[in-house]
Amino acid sequence: MNTIIVKSLSLPLLMVGLALMLISSFDPPKKSINKATKDPIYPSDVIPFMDEWGILLGDGTSTKKLVNYEKKDFFYVANDGKTDWVVYKTPNAGVTSRTSNNTRTELGQIQHWIPETGGKLTGTLKVMHVSTSGDARVAASYSVVVGQIHSAEGHENEPLKIFYKKFPGHTKGSVFWNYEINTKGENSKRWDYSTAVWGNDMSVIGSGPTSYPAEPKNGIELGEEFSYEVNVFQGIMYLTFTSKGHKTVKFTKNLLKSEFASHADIPQQILTLYAPIGRDGIERENAYAGELQYFKQGAYNQTNGKSPEENIVWNTGSDTYDGDIAKQYVNGCYTEVWFKAATVGSGTLPNKK
Repeated sequence: MNTIIVKSLSLPLLMVGLALMLISSFDPPKKSINKATKDPIYPSDVIPFMDEWGILLGDGTSTKKLVNYEKKDFFYVANDGKTDWVVYKTPNAGVTSRTSNNTRTELGQIQHWIPETGGKLTGTLKVMHVSTSGDARVAASYSVVVGQIHSAEGHENEPLKIFYKKFPGHTKGSVFWNYEINTKGENSKRWDYSTAVWGNDMSVIGSGPTSYPAEPKNGIELGEEFSYEVNVFQGIMYLTFTSKGHKTVKFTKNLLKSEFASHADIPQQILTLYAPIGRDGIERENAYAGELQYFKQGAYNQTNGKSPEENIVWNTGSDTYDGDIAKQYVNGCYTEVWFKAATVGSGTLPNKK
């Protein structure tokens, strides 16, 4: 009789234990506390430019009041034992913006500017997690955008997206940046040209849904710190990427004059990746000249549950658990990015060294 009672009690106890494990894995790290005042530390305490931004979270929450603001499981402060970091976390499926299929917990700059006037954005960060589900044939799988320039008018395209991407089973991932053409005419034929920083560019994909390419030898690991500077000055975009143990990499891109203004200018990367889905347009000759722009920063999850058969470049076919955010977090279907420093301001004359 005693044996029967013990067995009957063991199942509910096991269920309680499993429930506690799931809850603990969903909860974020303990909130950082100011040791002197015992007050909570908010993202605006770590990176004090929050009054210049609004934010959209992965659950659809949107606000422009970010001073002393946080949202559990999406936007908060965590400490790695040495430093306070602002955490941006978002699932594979949640509430998206009107122009995207992807969720984000991402800042959007309130002030707009044109390339001729310019602006500057910096960030020091580490990517802690990217989705572990997706389709390796899809270029956007397993990736997150950690910084952007976004157009506020016209086609509302993106002259810059800074990505981190890591395939499942790999130790190192890639950092690359994409330039989206400001399409001449109708926008359905738009495309992104991708350039590697460390590791591979976006066009390096798997041969099958779970067949991954070789791991990049000079890539960046999850939890490895790196920094970027985006400096737009007099219509030229200057990009600088730095990371300890890696070569500093710099790029320049003219935002006032297109290098993709004819079909003969379309790179082979685009003909291979985008032409099969009908995206082989050209860019207007003056690119983004005179068009309002703004910066974005945080975690813009590029993984979604859309069918790859409908768009083999952007529809990643990842697990979404019917939009249940708690289940997505427990099962690795989310992205998480930590920033410890960032600035935003006017563009400056670049250092030519």
